[in-house]
Formats: sequence, structure tokens, C-alpha cells
Amino acid sequence: MAPKGKAGTKGKRQIFEENRETLRFYLRIILGASAVYAVVNLVIFYPAASAWTWLAFIFSSVVYGTSYRSMNSMAKPSFTDDGSLADGGIDLNMEQGMAEHLKDVILLTAMVQVLSCFSLYVWYFWLLAPGRALYLLWVNILGPWFTADSSPAGQEPNEKKQRRQERRQMKRF
Repeated sequence: MAPKGKAGTKGKRQIFEENRETLRFYLRIILGASAVYAVVNLVIFYPAASAWTWLAFIFSSVVYGTSYRSMNSMAKPSFTDDGSLADGGIDLNMEQGMAEHLKDVILLTAMVQVLSCFSLYVWYFWLLAPGRALYLLWVNILGPWFTADSSPAGQEPNEKKQRRQERRQMKRF
């Protein structure tokens, strides 16, 4: 059963601690997936490693680096002159925030990278990321913009016209 009343807010210190733990968790995921991929594809199966193997490793490193660095800059705390916490940074664990999408990109890349130890064709699953971005772009920005009513909001049909239209429709049936 959900608690009643106003949702609790987090303090600066709690956001700071949770952000630190979140960044540590995703750094472990990044390092673990990269290590598995490097050991399997670039050490054990080095003779079979192609340029695509190296390209995939570089691509995933760039995606990891940009996503993690963005999350790190979002969660950057600020301190006062006496060393106390002034701001804990943006909450990385809030729902529907940009950090949530960055975390999804890191997780998708890690899964694809580890599964690509079996086949490089698994990298096609990474096309889910731009597909999701296009979906969010359409649902949140383009769709409402294209389907917005272009008539001014102040012009509502008067009652006479509305009754006349209703009568016409009733005659048709």
C-alpha cells in the first residue's frame, strides 16, 4: 500500500551519498563489461579479432566515457568555503530525468558488449538506443507539435451552429 500524503523529499546530504553510490555502481558495470570483452575478444581470441572487434571496443568506450562523464558532471556537488555541503548536485536516481536515460545507455552497452563475446551481430541490438531516442522525441516533442490544434483557442463554435451540425448528423443516420 502506497503511503498517503506528500512524497518525502531528499536532503542535500542524502542526494550526495546516493549519487556517489550510483556513480560507483555504474563505474563497476563499465569496468566489468569492458574487462570481460577485452579478455575474451582481445586476449583469448586475439588471432580472430578483426577491425570490427576493435571498432566495437572503441565505440563502447566512447559511449561509456561520455555517459559516465555526463552523469558525473550532473552529480557534481558544491561546497561552501568552510567545507560544508552547499548543493548535492542533481539527483541521479530521480525518475524521468536525463540521468535515467544515460544509465539505460550504459546498461544497454554493457549487455551488448558482454553478449557480443559470442557474436558481433549482437551489436545490432544497440540500435535500440537511437530507436528509443526517436520514440521519445516523437512522443514528447514532434507528435504534440504536429497534432496541435492550429485554430485559435478563443474561437469556440456557438450553440446554434453546434445544434445545426448535430441535426444534420442525426438526419444522415
